[in-house]
Formats: sequence, structure tokens, C-alpha cells
Amino acid sequence: MSEDTRAPAAAGDSSDAAPTSDDRGGPIDIDGDQSDRPRPLPVIGNLHQITSDPLGFFDAARGRDLMAYRMFTDQCYVVAHPDGVQTVLVDDDETYRKGEMMRRRVGSLLGDGIFLAEGDDWHRQRATMQPAFYRDRITGYADAMIEASAAMADGWTDGQVVDVAEASSELTLAVLADTLLGIDPGSDRDVVARAADAIAARYDSRRVGAFLPEWIPSPTNRRYRNALGNLRRTIDRIIDDRRTAIEAGEGSGTDLLSMLVAATADGSMDDETLRDNVVTFLFAGHETTALGLTYALYSLADSPTEQASVLDAIDEFGDPADDPDGAAARDAFPAVDRVVDETLRLYPPVHVFFREPARPVELLGTQIPAGTVLAISPWTCHRDSRWWDEPETFRPDRWETRTEQGPKQETESKPPRPEYAYFPFGGGPRHCIGMRFALLELRLTLAVFLSRYRFEPVTETLSVTPSATLQPDGPVRLRVDSDRR
Repeated sequence: MSEDTRAPAAAGDSSDAAPTSDDRGGPIDIDGDQSDRPRPLPVIGNLHQITSDPLGFFDAARGRDLMAYRMFTDQCYVVAHPDGVQTVLVDDDETYRKGEMMRRRVGSLLGDGIFLAEGDDWHRQRATMQPAFYRDRITGYADAMIEASAAMADGWTDGQVVDVAEASSELTLAVLADTLLGIDPGSDRDVVARAADAIAARYDSRRVGAFLPEWIPSPTNRRYRNALGNLRRTIDRIIDDRRTAIEAGEGSGTDLLSMLVAATADGSMDDETLRDNVVTFLFAGHETTALGLTYALYSLADSPTEQASVLDAIDEFGDPADDPDGAAARDAFPAVDRVVDETLRLYPPVHVFFREPARPVELLGTQIPAGTVLAISPWTCHRDSRWWDEPETFRPDRWETRTEQGPKQETESKPPRPEYAYFPFGGGPRHCIGMRFALLELRLTLAVFLSRYRFEPVTETLSVTPSATLQPDGPVRLRVDSDRR
């Protein structure tokens, strides 16, 4: 398996043991002699390096603590050591904010919704939404997840070639619409799909235009604005329909959309923020899970031995559709859980998070001025040989057990790797609110698909590229084989 966008990793220790102070690399100063990367250019900074090889740029930070770079006038660092990640996201999270750079980049897309909200506003929004993601509520979505997955798999025929990226997006949108929003996407599915394509093109990090204002009248920006406008009009109609239903006493009122509409009724959320949150969940809520499913299916298809092991484990359980409650149990499919954990390590759908300190701080021994952009990259940490044996290799067996917070490493006799060597859902108070939902959907969908088919690769090489999320660079085609042996 290979990725055309990946650059060679920085040299590092291949042991899983916890690092000593000698294991740490010092910060790379892009302007200094330590850097083996080109110096920043006047005005644009390191934009030319990032657009020429976005993931290769983040690869260069492996084996280091911090890597300095510049984007136009913004001074930035890649935070490449798990201790720094934990400081920013968890231990000192109140000092760090999403910041101005993030609002400039994705403010037109996500607005004032939960992703970009700060302070008391964020706390109010999180509290409003949290009941939809309680553990017992998430488990209650299992039937819908299994039913939708089985319907899709049963619609395939033996030997059919399936674009699993397209199929995964269709499936996860249907599940999210049914469970969290209480709607049937119907013809609106095309509106969401076109918006997702336009968003991916707009934020494709290989394009210089991805880092320029969206008011520039390029074809990509015009397509983006048009698609986003159509999506917002569709969401406004969905919201109006839900308000009418609530006023008529129809529906349970317990889904996420109803909770958000109720928040506008009591004045704790305005209409624009409501719409921004529905955009966030329609796009990010289904897109990230679809990507995880795509990469898991491809990785298993590309690793026949690993796939055979998972097929054996699923056969021991039986068809998840026959026992949805049992399939939803946390220990139902440990072999599938290991595949999910490893997929999210190797291909984190959100490959980078951004934060800015609200005041001057010291981070990993470096003085960081207020407003400095910190790029916190799961892609970098998840593939750093200081924490991972064979970091480029798909190896589900490296995960043996899970905890409430996530997976644990396989070899307990070694000192544990830092907790934030792995953080596909972020961390701290602002970790992804849909984490449990996504993990359950990934596990159940994989179990349903693999209870019916074995997958073989038609796409020979998986190429990925960073946009707003980590996207496959083209179709991901697999052949389904009902003879699973």
C-alpha cells in the first residue's frame, strides 16, 4: 500500500518505548541552518512547500518537537510531540483557541457553529447537543446503522466493482440523516454530495487558491459559493419543516435537529447558528465517518491475511443483522475494533487541527507569542517511528485492548507510548462530540459488509490528499466476492 502524496519520514527511533529527553528532536527553524527544507519566500512564506507536497510537509516534522513555518504573515509551528499536543488540547486548553486563522479559512463554511465557537458560546452549544450523544442514545442508533448497511450490501452482486468512497458517503449520510436529524435525505442527497465535492475542491491543499480569500472569482470559488448557498437553502427548508412538525406536536423531539430547533425557541441559539450547526453535522458528521470506512475497506482488501482474520472473527458472531443488540455491545467485535483503530491511525480523516495561544506561552521549551498558529497533526504523530513500529504499515494486531478513552498499545511489557501519540478525534474538552457515534457506525458497518463479502482491490494504489479532510485522490474501487474464502 502506498500514498503518492507521502514524503519520506524523518529519521527516528523505531521502538514503542516511551521517549527519554534524548529522544526528542529540537524545534526546526525554517529560517535557520537546522532545516533541510527550502527557506520561506518573501510574502508567501512556506506556501510553495505546502502546496507542492502537503503531507510531505507534515512528514518533515516527524522526530521533532516543533517545526516552525510561515504562511504569509502568520508565524506557525507544527506541534509534533505528543506532550505538546496534550498541553494544547487538554492540560492548558483554556489558554488556546481556534483563532483568527481558522475563522478566515473555514468561517464561511462552518460559521458560528460548535466547531468554531469559543468560550461561553461553545459551552452552551455543547450542552444543548450533548444529550443526543449520551452512550445509551448512541447504542439506540445501532439498529438503524445495521439496517442501512445491510440494505446497501444486499444490493451489491457477486463480482461487482464498487467505488467504496462513493458508497460510504451515501451510506453515512443516510444514517446521520435518519438518526441525528430525523429526516430522509431523498433528493437532498445530491445537494449535499455536490456541496461536499465543492468543499473538497475549495480546500484542496495542493492549490494555492485554497489559502486565498474565497471572494476571489475563480471557478473553484464560484462553484463553492453556489454549492454552499444551495446547501444552506436546503437546510433552511428542513429546519422550517421541523419547526412546523414540532408546533403540530408531531415527532419525538429527541433527535439532534429537534434539540437545536428547541434551543432557538428558548433564545439560547439564534437561527443562523442553528443553520451553521446543521451544515457542520451534514458535512463533517457524515464525511469523516465515510472516509474512515473507505480506508478500512481498502486496507483490508489490500491485506488479505488481515481480512481473513477478521472474517473468521465475524463468522464466530454471525450476521450482525440477526442480533443488533449483541452487535452493538462494546466487546462484540474486537478484531473489527482493531481494524478501526489502525485505520484511524494510518488515515486520520481530520489530518490536522489548529489552535492559537491567547497569551504568550512556553511550549516544549520554546517561547510562543500570542496568536501564533499551532498546527496539531494526527498525520504526523500517528506515523512517527518514535511511537510506532513500522508506522507506514497497516497492522491491526498492534492494538489488543480498548479503554473508554480509546485503544491501548499491544505490548504492555514496554513503557506505554504517550497518550497523545494517537488522537484521531482530537482531545480534551473539545474532542469530537460524535466520537462514540462514529466508532459504533464504523464497527457495525464493517461487520455487516464483511459478514456478506470478501473485498479485493481494483484500485491498485491508494493516493490521499489533504483538503478540509483527508480525501482519496480519485475513486477507491473494490470488487465484492460473496465466496468469502
